[in-house]
Amino acid sequence: MRPTGKLHLGNLVGALQNWVKLQDEYESYHFVADWHMLTTGYENTLALRRDTWEMVADWLACGLDPHKATFFIQSRLPEHAELHLLFSMVTPLAWLERVPTYKEQLENIHDRDINTYGFLGYPLLQAADILMYKAHYVPVGEDQVPHVELTREVARRFNLAYGELEPTPDAVTLRMTRDSSDRAVAVARIRQEFRTGSLDDRAAWLNDGLGKVSLIFPEPDALLTSAPRLPGTDGRKMSKSYNNAIFLTDSPEVVSKKLATMMTDPARKRRSDPGNPDVCPVFDLHKIFSVQETIDRVNHECRTAEIGCVDCKKLAAGHLNAFLAPIQERRRPYEQNPQEVWNILEDGTGKARAVAQATMREVRAAVRLP
Repeated sequence: MRPTGKLHLGNLVGALQNWVKLQDEYESYHFVADWHMLTTGYENTLALRRDTWEMVADWLACGLDPHKATFFIQSRLPEHAELHLLFSMVTPLAWLERVPTYKEQLENIHDRDINTYGFLGYPLLQAADILMYKAHYVPVGEDQVPHVELTREVARRFNLAYGELEPTPDAVTLRMTRDSSDRAVAVARIRQEFRTGSLDDRAAWLNDGLGKVSLIFPEPDALLTSAPRLPGTDGRKMSKSYNNAIFLTDSPEVVSKKLATMMTDPARKRRSDPGNPDVCPVFDLHKIFSVQETIDRVNHECRTAEIGCVDCKKLAAGHLNAFLAPIQERRRPYEQNPQEVWNILEDGTGKARAVAQATMREVRAAVRLP
């Protein structure tokens, strides 16, 4: 996650709640993507350290556990930059230019210059982040699936370029028949031809069924996560950039004030008008944070005009504040002892470093760097 400061309800519902579940099922890595932040926000890093602390404190408050998962800071591990560089040597430029979010953000972000190599290459840096730990699954929403698919293609191409060919028995027999050599010599010659050929030649070996490549990197799968629609106070997707977010650290008074201004069913002009919860952003919050009894009540009484928008918002604020209270309580010890967050990151970064260094020893050997 990019370090942009305190997190909001959209971050919680869209990612954190799922991460908390996954840490009990998988060996999980969560990192502060500060280099990724630079790809679009390189001109302003004054708050980077503070924003990192705020974000990780919210991770901890929401239930991510450093005893179950590894937390680390991306920029503390130069191995990520090295693997990104090596991947850039074998990745066609067209692969990066076709990434949907690259085109979309170039068209939509106008308040800063992101027409840089760093922004073009950030999906490749993501591939390095993922493959460094030989991940088998990456939890993402549907909009991020193309990034995982690019990572799979990069892993495949790198394996093809630098992995060892394991010839099939038929291929060895053909070579022995042609060269009258023993098996060991035949295998060595086949592997040498594979190593010194072009990528197309190597692909031909595999397409002809004459061998398989020992993998340096596995090809990860997207672990699709479904997240309910979570609107901001203006009805659009909740986002800091839209200034419509409810933060995990907002006090009950602030939450109530924000909800009081939240848009509702636009067709409901008067208190006596029946409403339609299906198009009301406040009801979307009810469906996520309120108890079933309240959800059923609002769903019925809004349609019959038995409850007004003001009272509906008060009910939503009460349930939302009750939901946020334990999160804020778990955050308080870190606010009282800020160094503890840095200690957790330092410890996790050390664990991640050991894995990254082992991966890069294997990668350098495969590339045959001196």
